[in-house]
Amino acid sequence: MDNLEQKKNETQNNYQTTEEETNNIVNKTLTRMTLYEEPKYVGYGYRHQQTFLLFVCLTVAYSMRTCIGVAMVAMVHGSSDKNINTTKLTSSSNSIEADNQTEIRNVGILNGIIFYKPYPKFQWDKKTQDYMMAAFSWGYVILQIPAGQLAHRYGTRYLLTGALVINGIMSFCTPWAAYYGGWVFVVVLRMVQGLSQSCLIPGMHTAFGKWVPLEERGRLSAFAYGGQPLGIVLGLPITGYIAASPLGWPGIFRFYGLLSLSMGAILWFLGADSPGQHSKISVAEKRYIEESLGGTSTTGKNHLNVPWKEMLRCKALYAIVVAHIGQSWGQLSLYTEVPAFMDTVMKVNIKANGLLTALPFFVMWLANFFFCWFADMLIVKKLLSVTNTRKLANTLGSVIPAFGLILLAYVEKDIVIVETILVITCVFKTAFHVGCYVNHLDLAPNFAGTMMSISNFVANICSSLAPVVAGFILVADVTSELLWRKVFLVAAGLYLVTDLVYVVIGSAELQDWNNPEQCKNKNIENGEQTPML
Repeated sequence: MDNLEQKKNETQNNYQTTEEETNNIVNKTLTRMTLYEEPKYVGYGYRHQQTFLLFVCLTVAYSMRTCIGVAMVAMVHGSSDKNINTTKLTSSSNSIEADNQTEIRNVGILNGIIFYKPYPKFQWDKKTQDYMMAAFSWGYVILQIPAGQLAHRYGTRYLLTGALVINGIMSFCTPWAAYYGGWVFVVVLRMVQGLSQSCLIPGMHTAFGKWVPLEERGRLSAFAYGGQPLGIVLGLPITGYIAASPLGWPGIFRFYGLLSLSMGAILWFLGADSPGQHSKISVAEKRYIEESLGGTSTTGKNHLNVPWKEMLRCKALYAIVVAHIGQSWGQLSLYTEVPAFMDTVMKVNIKANGLLTALPFFVMWLANFFFCWFADMLIVKKLLSVTNTRKLANTLGSVIPAFGLILLAYVEKDIVIVETILVITCVFKTAFHVGCYVNHLDLAPNFAGTMMSISNFVANICSSLAPVVAGFILVADVTSELLWRKVFLVAAGLYLVTDLVYVVIGSAELQDWNNPEQCKNKNIENGEQTPML
């Protein structure tokens, strides 16, 4: 009996060995065939398609952000508005709600549903308008850190599609909210838009962590983030054109509502969270992406637990956060303070101000292509390490804009000189897209969205103080060149200090905790105890 059992076991072992050898031979043959066909995947692929989708998403989102400022001019009665019956306004109640009700009775109920000429206008003072514009930022900041977790848990496709759909619905409903609910309802809708758009940047970073190989990280991610300046450039003239057309100011919100809903539908059908979940991607491109990411990127539906302890111990992450603060403060100064400076000090008329403000951002979008190519070239040709490339790019995107703001504070107030400085400043500012902005992907591609949500949250909280600080400085005289000089010097100082911190402690080395299993093994080797799951 023992001999029979022994022979039976030997037969089973031989069978298993033979089966394993056969499988190994088949796998090796398939691998050789694939490598023979395409030893390295080059050229256009589905990773480029996904990047383009993200680029369009961001362009639409930033266009929607800019539309409220231009739309407000058409929505609110101005002192020179010829349609205002000054006698009636003088005798009416001082409350905003009473003025709005007067406008509704004059326009008619049917117009409040479909909106045709004459379009209703509102008696909203400057403080009320500021509330409506700031409401977006309130919502945007609140959901930043949870947005990173949502992107990590549920994937980019669900998150970004939901964000675009919600934005579209809120935009389409804004005219009704203003007409029937007044400024309070508009504030609520703007906050909801901010809440949904807070998912965009963490969602995009999560997608880059799954889709973008190291050799193309600068090009693809910077191209997608080029949607920020392009959205502003396109948003200003498009919004102005619609406001001046027969569609009027309600047409602005209808247009962006339909545009956002359409983009959400396109992303739903064409988007994918990772190469492993894309139905049409080739084996060669999938392997190229995964091998470039070090084989640590999760491509299935199983999500890794975020290693919060190791992440919050990472000095390189704090370097990114600090650099992000300086960049956000400087960007907000360029977006808001420089146009106000041109209006109050240089006396540039409103129409020219809008065009001249858009020009630097258009040049910024064009320069983005050069810097993303430049950074990847330095890495691929091994002229600089990834860490030094990120530091060089961030320095170019901080030091030169800092000197641009300093020059702006002291040069002769000539429109040609000021506009030239602004253009040069924006050209180099875009280099930070391949500096600290993409650095999360270098540290941990699997958790890039979570880290971006942290740095974006802190940066937006801090930079939201920029208008407050500017208002405190300019409280004495908003037309004083000396006071405006202090505003620009504060922004320039933050650029320089935050970049110095990034250069000293920043890094682009892949972290062990990007792969939690690897991190756990390292802790065991070091004698550390890991909690039971």
